[in-house]
Amino acid sequence: MSTPFTASLSVSVNGEVREVASGTTLDALVATLTAAPSGVAAALNETVVPRAQWSRTELAAGDRVEVLTAVQGG
Repeated sequence: MSTPFTASLSVSVNGEVREVASGTTLDALVATLTAAPSGVAAALNETVVPRAQWSRTELAAGDRVEVLTAVQGG
């Protein structure tokens, strides 16, 4: 019996290398980082990706993702 193989790829997330499954989208990645994506912005390879495009933005090997959370202060 063979074990299903899920291809993975390496991406940089906030400066740390992570392995993600092939086909992972930006919204799926953000969901692993925060339970509440409101107030969160994401950039892919130094370009901000509008939230409406996260579910259609598939990650590729070597991508650099920055996920930023707005913090209120005074």
